[in-house]
Amino acid sequence: MSEKANNDVYLDNNATTMVAPEVVAEMLPFFTEQFGNPSSMHRFGDKVGKALKQARAQVQSLLGADLDSEIVFTSCGTEADSTAILSACKAQPERKEIITTVVEHPAVMEVCKHLEKEGYKVHWLTVDKRGRLDMQQYIDALSDQVAIVSVMWANNETGTLFPVQEMAELARTAGVMFHTDAVQAVGKVPINLKDTAIDMLSLSGHKLHAPKGVGVLYVRRGTRFRPLLRGGHQERGRRAGTENAAGIIALGKACEMAQEGLEYENSFVKAMRDRLEEGLLAAIPNCFVTGDPANRLPNTVNIAFEYIEGEAILMLLNRQGIAASSGSACTSGSLEPSHVMRAMDIPYTAAHGSIRFSLSRYNAMEDVERVIEVMPAIVNQLRQLSPYWAGDKPAANPEAAFSPTYA
Repeated sequence: MSEKANNDVYLDNNATTMVAPEVVAEMLPFFTEQFGNPSSMHRFGDKVGKALKQARAQVQSLLGADLDSEIVFTSCGTEADSTAILSACKAQPERKEIITTVVEHPAVMEVCKHLEKEGYKVHWLTVDKRGRLDMQQYIDALSDQVAIVSVMWANNETGTLFPVQEMAELARTAGVMFHTDAVQAVGKVPINLKDTAIDMLSLSGHKLHAPKGVGVLYVRRGTRFRPLLRGGHQERGRRAGTENAAGIIALGKACEMAQEGLEYENSFVKAMRDRLEEGLLAAIPNCFVTGDPANRLPNTVNIAFEYIEGEAILMLLNRQGIAASSGSACTSGSLEPSHVMRAMDIPYTAAHGSIRFSLSRYNAMEDVERVIEVMPAIVNQLRQLSPYWAGDKPAANPEAAFSPTYA
């Protein structure tokens, strides 16, 4: 499905995706020709209103929602996450506990940390070395004091899938609201919300080939809800503000295309991912896959290259026209692995060198082969400069050279 225009290779699709040409074509008329306010009663507004209704139905179809009225358009996934969590807390002021995980995206994690400072008790579910949740810990945390459970459908760094449908059923039995940040999952794995106990779900347009600046919060009919933004009557009073009509219409088209492409995503995109993983593991010593290889997104692989820094790998990849991302971040001049790598207890010697490759339907097998071709030399070059590597093997006791900055 891809058409290569140059030698650049983009494998950072979990960060953002190219807007599909069909999506651009769908949205352009709503900037210059059909520019009316959908709330207006004249025909200019009516045309846009009908287009928004169609987009809402397209999102509903991809999510398998029961009603199009359960779809609330937002500006992004972060807004949707904040709205879901804060709404549950405001709607149930007597409940002062929240359940989430230690590997959530900051869009959820930072809201929970803020509420913790406001007096809420947050149950932080831990993960094992493969990034899998401890379900007994979850069951033990459920009670009538919990306002909401918020657990991501798929981890953005490793692609590991969480059992959110099972968790939602357990939450419903306990009388607790359940929200999932499905930003990375929507369009990559089949979702049929009407057959689940999930109360709220967040998604972001720019992760599935729609433009930035548009997202969705699914709110199951009957869910107690308090809006984050108040003002106009838009979105049935659940999200005030004039609708981003062009963005919403683009998202609708992107959802339609994602639904049509699910089989391709889980066959050819997955095959490219597997070839990339197999090729790198075979060609480069002292590297391994992080997360749960048996239960993950079809487009994502995170590989830890031991004894070198991820940022240096990315810099040299970038010189070759290859884009990926690192599982570590450089803050205040001191390198520290990402919270996801820390939570999985990845060794210090590997956590710093974790690289996420995330593909899309616009990649081709030639992209994969190019990465397999250039990565061994990059890793070898950096290891020759590393004090933790000697010749063609790790230096004696390299772990002792690392000074852990986390527990």
